[in-house]
Amino acid sequence: MEFFEGIGFIFANYWLQLLQGVAATIILAIIGTVVGLLLGILLGLGKNLKVNDVDRKGLRVLKRFIIALCNIYSVVLRGTPMMVQALIFKAACVLIGINWTNILYGVPVLDGWLVAGLIVISFNTAAYMCEIVRSGLNGVDKGQEEGAKSIGMGSFTRLSIVVLPQALRNSLPTIGNELIVNIKDSSVLNVIGVTELFYISKDISVNTYNQIGTYVIIAFIYLILTLLSTGILKLIENKMDGKEIHINPFKHYKISEAK
Repeated sequence: MEFFEGIGFIFANYWLQLLQGVAATIILAIIGTVVGLLLGILLGLGKNLKVNDVDRKGLRVLKRFIIALCNIYSVVLRGTPMMVQALIFKAACVLIGINWTNILYGVPVLDGWLVAGLIVISFNTAAYMCEIVRSGLNGVDKGQEEGAKSIGMGSFTRLSIVVLPQALRNSLPTIGNELIVNIKDSSVLNVIGVTELFYISKDISVNTYNQIGTYVIIAFIYLILTLLSTGILKLIENKMDGKEIHINPFKHYKISEAK
């Protein structure tokens, strides 16, 4: 009984701080995933460059340099923990005199260290999105691009209208999984002072002397966020596939199959 009373006390007295932590976590996850995807598209396209014999020597050198740069970026950022990357980023900022504490000072939720956290999580996510996008590009039927080429589409038009949309659609489940991973992994950004959900929980546990109750609440909130994200992403996938979607358990909504 004391355990549940402690949880009730935390909710009653710290609900606003928890809400701010949830808001920061959602901002980090969504913006970090979107920006990471945009950067990942560029990196994936860079890794997929083809060096042709008909290219001029300077162009071949440039392509090889871009491919090597994208490969190094992907290997390094996927091979090191985001917590370490965040600490390196913070140390670099201190070295060059950037004080994130004074940026957006006094703005609720959107403080300077949240912006710093967005930079870290976006660049980290980009390394994973790079491989996701590259895999999606390689999975598109070559006949699609050849058909577009046969009707006179240029390289950029073929990529932007035919190939890339199909690659992103094929990669949607994996992209959605990155969003869920970012909801949980954003907790490591507390090491550089980002006031997300886990950072808030540490303050609450110190103030209430109730570590178990506090962390059970935080775990429950993370679980709710990931389940909601999973459900929303599933609805989006089903809608795009023209399948039935279940919003109300007592009623079924059916999306018409594309003709």
